[in-house]
Amino acid sequence: MSQELKTKYKIVISTGKRKTSVARAIVKQGEGRVWINSIPLEIYPIEMVREKIAEPLVLIGNLAKQVDIKVNVRGGGVMSQAYACRVAIARGLVEYFSEHREELMRIFKEYDKHMLSGDPRQTEPKKWGRYSARRRWQKSYR
Repeated sequence: MSQELKTKYKIVISTGKRKTSVARAIVKQGEGRVWINSIPLEIYPIEMVREKIAEPLVLIGNLAKQVDIKVNVRGGGVMSQAYACRVAIARGLVEYFSEHREELMRIFKEYDKHMLSGDPRQTEPKKWGRYSARRRWQKSYR
């Protein structure tokens, strides 16, 4: 395969995780369109989620108009899925635009340190004999 064909059909697959959500992003050459679970980002139902997912695209500016991104996300809640999509998109963009790698990594890290590395926090497991992880029975005899 010639060098021209390799660069013409460049496709990058990246992943992002947050709590129990897992997002897979496919970045390829295009016109700046983004789909989340086959729904275009412009008509995604929740506005806050839309803004969180679009953060990496806004940060890189005109480079975002050169790629199409398809994201599949499963598990967790709405905001957890949004953060997982954000991480997957940011990682995919850094990998796709490898000639601007250092600059993109610097931009993303300055904005949010978890944009590329993910957020390691998890929920604390529930303990036996209690209602939740920390809550205990009330005492009324003090």
